Amino acid sequence: MTLQESTKESILEIFKKTRDRTLQLVKNLELDDYVVQTDYFMSPPKWHIGHVSWIYEAIMSKIDSNYEFYSKEFSEYLNSYYQQFGVPHDKGRRGIVSRPTVDQIFQYFNVINHRVIKFIQENTMTDDLEKLIITGFHHECQHQELLVYDLQRLLADQYKPVIKNIPSIAPEIKPYSVSVSGGLYKMGYNKNEFCYDIELPEHIVYLNDFQMDAFPVTNEQYLEFIKDGGYESYKFWLSDGWEKVQKNNWNAPMYWEKKDEEWMIRDFTGFRKINPREPVCHVSFYEASAYCKWAGKRLPTEAEWEKAACWNEEKQEKTIFPWGNQEPTEKHANLLESYLWKPTEIGTYSEGKSHLGCHQMIGDVWEWTSSEFVGYPGFKSGFEEYNDKWFTNQKVLRGGSFGTPTMSIRGSYRNFFRLDERWLFSGFRCVLDV
Repeated sequence: MTLQESTKESILEIFKKTRDRTLQLVKNLELDDYVVQTDYFMSPPKWHIGHVSWIYEAIMSKIDSNYEFYSKEFSEYLNSYYQQFGVPHDKGRRGIVSRPTVDQIFQYFNVINHRVIKFIQENTMTDDLEKLIITGFHHECQHQELLVYDLQRLLADQYKPVIKNIPSIAPEIKPYSVSVSGGLYKMGYNKNEFCYDIELPEHIVYLNDFQMDAFPVTNEQYLEFIKDGGYESYKFWLSDGWEKVQKNNWNAPMYWEKKDEEWMIRDFTGFRKINPREPVCHVSFYEASAYCKWAGKRLPTEAEWEKAACWNEEKQEKTIFPWGNQEPTEKHANLLESYLWKPTEIGTYSEGKSHLGCHQMIGDVWEWTSSEFVGYPGFKSGFEEYNDKWFTNQKVLRGGSFGTPTMSIRGSYRNFFRLDERWLFSGFRCVLDV
């Protein structure tokens, strides 16, 4: 087998696995579920299935200028925000479109599968083509996670997920912090595999000494903030955040409900009592920031987060993951393929802790940082309109969640959301200046 054939075979295998995972996520939906849009910031499952197929058409058209899109109607509906391919459909109105139908979307999904496979088989696998195709895989992974967010909003426990590989109960462990030395640190992706343009280039930053919480903030800790009037006093909040609290009547994280004076959460696993040892989830940047101020701490910068997650002080080197360069397994982290459908208790993944002693920095919940989402010094766009058009009014999150596919996460991965968004699987940990 030639190098070309081997590369193509490997890429086709990843493509098929990625597409199969998308289908697995929707296999137990009812027909009516596919078309519902529960909020302006969500998307119907039907749209996700179509959009992750359409992006491969966009990629193929960049390589082959003669490529003909499947349907002008489909392209207009499934284009998310790419102005280069025409005026995108209004995101808040995706749920009122009945055509293309669900059956037509699945037919389209299968047609694009065949087109992509044929495209890979018939074209020379140049570096540019390989990078674009792999970007398509990672884009689909991003939408798989977004789809999981939307399924929680749409169905919660009615989704009836198959819960797999329940980990053993973690030992009782008290939160603590670890010391991280400052100085010069080179942040960003430093290997030769796929990464997004926003993880590059590696660049040097200066850090002061700090202490990082070894675990994400737990429900138990966050409940103390609530009980102490955290949502009732402006003094902990940024001005914009306090306006959101007042306007939206926030009094707890999203999906929390009070029943008989006890806090409950409605999620994939049911309507259940808050588990005090799970990381708090579904909080906005504003809520994370307010908690930190109440606790006398602050959110980490993304450089601080990355060093605490990936720096090996003994070897004086940075690794891809907190535990090293080995790909994540179910002993390291709670990611999508764990199929636990909720965060796990702190201390569950001792084999996944960082060299410096921080736990669960990959998986469970995305972690807010205080850093603005902008390009690194020397940033160059690798795919027009994909990441760099969002370089304003967003904060960086790190680490992935229980909805993140394993292949798409690493310590340098930068997620980003607006400061008031909390429908994602978002939590945080605190730092303290030394």
